[in-house]
Amino acid sequence: MARFEDIIGQDHLTEYFKKAIATGEVAHAYIIEGEMRSGKEFIARVFSEALLCEGEGEKPCGKCQSCLQMENNAHPDFYNIVHDKPGLISVDDVRDQVVKDINTKPFKGKYKIYLINEAEIMNEVAQNTLLKTLEEPPEYVVIILLTTSKEKLLPTIQSRCVKLSLKPVEKKILKKYLMKEFKIPDYKADIAVSFSQGNFGKAKMLIMNEDFDKMKTEAVSLLKHIGEMDAPDIMEAINKIKEYKYDEIDYLDIFSVWYRDVLLFKATNDVNDLVFKQEIQYIKSVAKKTSYEKIDDIVKALEKTKTRLKAKANFETCMTLLLEVIKGTG
Repeated sequence: MARFEDIIGQDHLTEYFKKAIATGEVAHAYIIEGEMRSGKEFIARVFSEALLCEGEGEKPCGKCQSCLQMENNAHPDFYNIVHDKPGLISVDDVRDQVVKDINTKPFKGKYKIYLINEAEIMNEVAQNTLLKTLEEPPEYVVIILLTTSKEKLLPTIQSRCVKLSLKPVEKKILKKYLMKEFKIPDYKADIAVSFSQGNFGKAKMLIMNEDFDKMKTEAVSLLKHIGEMDAPDIMEAINKIKEYKYDEIDYLDIFSVWYRDVLLFKATNDVNDLVFKQEIQYIKSVAKKTSYEKIDDIVKALEKTKTRLKAKANFETCMTLLLEVIKGTG
């Protein structure tokens, strides 16, 4: 059973939703924006379960028939919109799963809820079709759009929705949760917190997946020895990266944290706040021989590489260019 208390580090959202339920001031449409894995769907489901809850007192109660149906993904008034085509929510998806029966009243209770995850992948025709519903929704309808970027939604859709955004979870809150929930030592929690950058779901995934430790070790090894590597060695390393089941951006985040440590140590000569404390001798060496300007060039190259990969640029080409900058030949 999920409750608002299970939402970690998003107090501004839990308080907003609780107040909306308590006062009855529930909007017809919401946009919830946040990074992938940040917990958008979990928050939307807790809110939906609370809206549909038939119990007394604090909602969701977790005990009534509606709450049990939500827990089993079987509530007749909750619709999770799905799509068959990868990377696309089409006009047919919106028509068949939203528009077609939106004028049919709820089977039970006050609300009929439509949840659209990855709303940013609706094409323009699908968005315009949804817009017509948002302009004059039936009084019982609540539509929740989840997205990594609200800017990819039509301005006319945005203007008809309450816009809410997830924040990065504070480091101390996330660290405390990970240590308690997964029974891990503080240094492991520190690593997950640093790499997740406040993304709750990503932090949990890093803790639970043993492959991450292996990937981290190999990424650090690449950075430590790149000065000695020739072109075939670099290409072999790039090909090895593709074997991991992680998103390529996750791999680059390891590089980002490494150079964050290098920059921090260079500026402060302090080990305490480093993530890679166990690699202090290498970090000292890199910090000593690398100028601030060079570190800045590498950080910029990392961000540029992430942007290119998000735009579906060729992975091998992007990584080759990045590693040339890091090696010092770019």
